[in-house]
Amino acid sequence: MDTDYAIIGGGVVGLSVAWGLLRRGRSVTILDGDDGSFRASLGNFGLVWVQSKGMNQPRYARWSQESAEIWAAFAAELGDATGQAVPLEQKGGYDLHFSEETLQATVEKYEVLKAKLGGDYPYEVLGHNALRKEEPHIGPKVVGAILHHQDGHANPLKLLKALAADVRRMGGRVLVGKTVTEVTKPDAFRITCADGTTVGSEKVVLSAGLGAAQLGPSMGFKAPIRPQRGQVLITEKLPKLINRPSLIARQVDEGGIQIGATNEEVGRDDRVTQPGLSGLAAEAIAAYPALARAQLVRSWGALRILSPDGLPIYQQSAQMPGAYLVTCHSGVTLAAAHARLLPEWLEGTGAAPDLEVFSEDRFAVS
Repeated sequence: MDTDYAIIGGGVVGLSVAWGLLRRGRSVTILDGDDGSFRASLGNFGLVWVQSKGMNQPRYARWSQESAEIWAAFAAELGDATGQAVPLEQKGGYDLHFSEETLQATVEKYEVLKAKLGGDYPYEVLGHNALRKEEPHIGPKVVGAILHHQDGHANPLKLLKALAADVRRMGGRVLVGKTVTEVTKPDAFRITCADGTTVGSEKVVLSAGLGAAQLGPSMGFKAPIRPQRGQVLITEKLPKLINRPSLIARQVDEGGIQIGATNEEVGRDDRVTQPGLSGLAAEAIAAYPALARAQLVRSWGALRILSPDGLPIYQQSAQMPGAYLVTCHSGVTLAAAHARLLPEWLEGTGAAPDLEVFSEDRFAVS
């Protein structure tokens, strides 16, 4: 064997899994694409988010909570090992509302989910005046917000950088510029790349984002993954304006305001558009009028990963036992779970989390 695990895909998901396996003493080789690859890891919003997750599947809400709970320790360990801090704030986050009707409807859904979780869903509803005490720059059009206390945000680029550094420090081999064309298993796994590179491994983890949709079926996976474009805007660095993040805007650790994101079904088109950016800007100004005076410094579009129901997929291949599909939309939120909990599932230990509801069986046609 060249390696215990070959991981196809070197984004936040793949590197988090690799980090956890290396931490357990396993040898790992990561096969990553080139700079032209679609990379959700370089275009996400950076939230560590529980709110609204798992409205129709409480296990997803619980999985998100489990990851959020161990995120701070995960970030601290990465920072200590690499000397590269992974900025994280977990002081809660807002779901901002511009109408009493949508606010009340959302609260009713949260109460249903809270009951299913045995009451473990710590949120409170803030009217406009209460919200203004927390966020002095909030606009008059915001009627209120749901403040969920398990929410927060991180710096996703610093997370990616620290993960890559620590994976290498622990002996992980990262091969970049590799496009995997074939995975076979005559006995052990053999992974072949377009440039002729081959890697042998005991197990394989497919965490290549949109690339899994092409490679997955040949490995026995359904891999029903589609892209969803998210456009974002970044302002100049500003004095403190936003105390807690929301799905509309967050103030990053360097001081800039990140505004976003759109959710567009446009195939593999990751361009920014004037209507998309204008819509984001208008909503952000409605929420925080002071942003009307802010200078924009950049924008981008990125393709995020979605399954048909929005939940992660964790599946071992029946066709190729030892091959696993690991893919999700919330790679930052779930990074801690993927690093500290998912390797137990891959290794088949007694501490393995129950991930049955995230298998591909849910996509079976009756």
